[in-house]
Amino acid sequence: MGYFAHIDENSVVTTVIVADQEFINTGAEGDPANWIETSIDGSFRKQYAGIGYTYDAQADVFITPQPYPSWTLDANYDWQAPVPYPNDGQKYVWDEATLSWVLFPGPM
Repeated sequence: MGYFAHIDENSVVTTVIVADQEFINTGAEGDPANWIETSIDGSFRKQYAGIGYTYDAQADVFITPQPYPSWTLDANYDWQAPVPYPNDGQKYVWDEATLSWVLFPGPM
């Protein structure tokens, strides 16, 4: 048994199921080419696929949805804010309106 992510025509994950490769190959759930194996522990294809993730076939990785419009994808397929997270021991949240990190208003 393994975990398989179904990708649509835009390479976006629509479903994740547990199945045998043999079952996927039967086509019972659609074109086997649209089912990509994923690893629950992230040991391959970067991370476990979730609904809404994108599959990059060239890099053979699943990419999380972009958290904010201003964030960009780095060479490791991780989203990065345009401003680095402060390293002062406090907790911050991203504010897209000001493109900055703002101090988290609640308890740590």
